[in-house]
Amino acid sequence: MTRARLRVPHPVVALRRLRAGVLGTVAVTALLYLVVADRAGEQIAAADRTGAAVRHIREAYDQAGKANDALDAVSGIGAIGLTGTGDDFANATARVRSHLTSATEGNAAGERGLSHIQFVQGQLATCVQLANTAVLDGAPGVARARDALDDAPEYEGSRPVPFTGGLRQSLRDLALLEDRARKDQLRSGWRDPGLLWPLFTGPLVVMLLLVGVTGRIVVRRFRRYPSPALGVAVLATAAVGVAMCTTAPPAAAIALPVLAAAGALAYLAYRPRLAEYRFPRP
Repeated sequence: MTRARLRVPHPVVALRRLRAGVLGTVAVTALLYLVVADRAGEQIAAADRTGAAVRHIREAYDQAGKANDALDAVSGIGAIGLTGTGDDFANATARVRSHLTSATEGNAAGERGLSHIQFVQGQLATCVQLANTAVLDGAPGVARARDALDDAPEYEGSRPVPFTGGLRQSLRDLALLEDRARKDQLRSGWRDPGLLWPLFTGPLVVMLLLVGVTGRIVVRRFRRYPSPALGVAVLATAAVGVAMCTTAPPAAAIALPVLAAAGALAYLAYRPRLAEYRFPRP
């Protein structure tokens, strides 16, 4: 019986196949970039809207502080029955209302976030009502209005219970709620690191294996060192993959030319060895 022998391809044939494989991994990376960047774009835009909502809530918090200061100033002169709450208080609370309305558009916490926004809007209305009533009640009424603005939250052990304090505390709790929702947006779906890392490191690992085999053939069969261009091609492909996994997708005007350059460098890296075999030196 004759033992079957494993057929080893000619080095030139092997290099051609390896070159096709390396170019294929670059093409796969480019395709993955286009798909993920497209699908993640809407998700990132939603996270940006949520970020704007968080900024509006923080602005509302600052304005609520100004409203509290305005009440303090009016109560300090003891003439609230004559002057009322004053323009500063009215303007600050109007800005709080406006910022909360704007924040609703970027709500990312679903029904829970919407219900808390409505709760805070109700707290604002109560604060304004108590402040207006203070014109008749005097200092005790002002104290109640200020408590509604800046009361401390309730505690369970050493932990404060969200949305149990005054308006300012509730605005702080709301900002934290929306900020957590924004972070979840940036870590889920097409921005989930558990999806992106395998997706982009898979082609890169294959590329590294192909480049390693290429270097072995070039050294052993051609008695040459592998072209540095091949290493640069690997680094360029890896740069796009790592950027996709760790930051927002880079612009197509940057990523696609980088990958095109990686493909060109990989192609040129194999060319001297193939040309040398085709046209051997005397």
